[in-house]
Amino acid sequence: MAVDTRILFTDLDGTLLNDKKEITPGNRAAVDEALAKGHKIVVTTGRALASGLQIAERVGLTGEGCYVIAFNGGQIYDPYHRETIHGVTFSQDTAVEIFEKAVERNLYMQAYSDEAILTVENNELLQQYAKVQNLPYKIVKNAKDAIIQDPYKLLAIDNDRSKSEAFQKEVLSKYSDTVRSFFSNATYLEIVPKAVSKGEAVRWMCDHLGIPIENSVSAGDAQNDIEMLQAAHVGAVMCNAFPGIQEYGDYVTEHDNNHDGVAEIIRKFIL
Repeated sequence: MAVDTRILFTDLDGTLLNDKKEITPGNRAAVDEALAKGHKIVVTTGRALASGLQIAERVGLTGEGCYVIAFNGGQIYDPYHRETIHGVTFSQDTAVEIFEKAVERNLYMQAYSDEAILTVENNELLQQYAKVQNLPYKIVKNAKDAIIQDPYKLLAIDNDRSKSEAFQKEVLSKYSDTVRSFFSNATYLEIVPKAVSKGEAVRWMCDHLGIPIENSVSAGDAQNDIEMLQAAHVGAVMCNAFPGIQEYGDYVTEHDNNHDGVAEIIRKFIL
C-alpha cells in the first residue's frame, strides 16, 4: 500500500447521510475524489450488514477501495470482492440466555440472520426499526429459533430508558467476560462480543490494508462512535453530534450532516 494512502472511517446516520438518509452532492463529490486518488472509504455502522450494504450500494460506496464495517465492528465486509474479511461473534448459548431474560422482563429483543431480523414479538418497536433499517423480519417461536448461529449482536429496544438500563446492568453482572453493552441511541441497547468496537475495527482495517494508523481519519456523531474517534489518528466529530461526543474528537466540523460535513473532513484531512 502506498505510504500516502489515507483511510476514512465514516458513520452513516447523522454523519455521511443527511436527515433524509441521503448523501449530499458535496459529500458525494468529495468521496468520489478521494477514491479516484486511491484513498479508502470505510462505511462504519451499527446497522446489520444487509442494511449497511444497502446504503453503501445506494450511495455508490461498493467499488474498489470501499469497505463496510457492520454491527459496530463485529463484521467487516469487502463489497468489491463480495466477501466477509473479518468477523467476531459470541456464543449461541449465551445469546439465547440473554434473549430469554429479555423476554421474561417484557423487554423487546431481536437477533439477525444474514438477511433479516429475527424476533418473537411483532410490535410497533419492530415495525419502526424494520422500516428505518429497510430490513425484512421473521417472527419465530422462541429465543432458540431467533438465534440460529453465533451472533454478531443482539439489540433490545424500549422507550423506557430506566428499564433498559436495569437490563443492561443485569446482563453485564453475569456476562461481562464475554459481552459488552452500550446504547447507540436513546432507545437501542446493543449487546456485542467483548472484543468488538468500531475502534477495534479501525485498528484491524489499517493493519489488514497496511495503512499506518497515522493516515487514518474517523467521522462520527454518537456514543457508538467514541472508540472509533479515539482509535483513528484524527477523530472528527460532527457539529450536530449528540451531547458529550465532541470532547472525544480532535476536530469538530463547521458544517453539519445536512451541509456537507463529511466533505469538509475529506478536504481537510484526506485530500
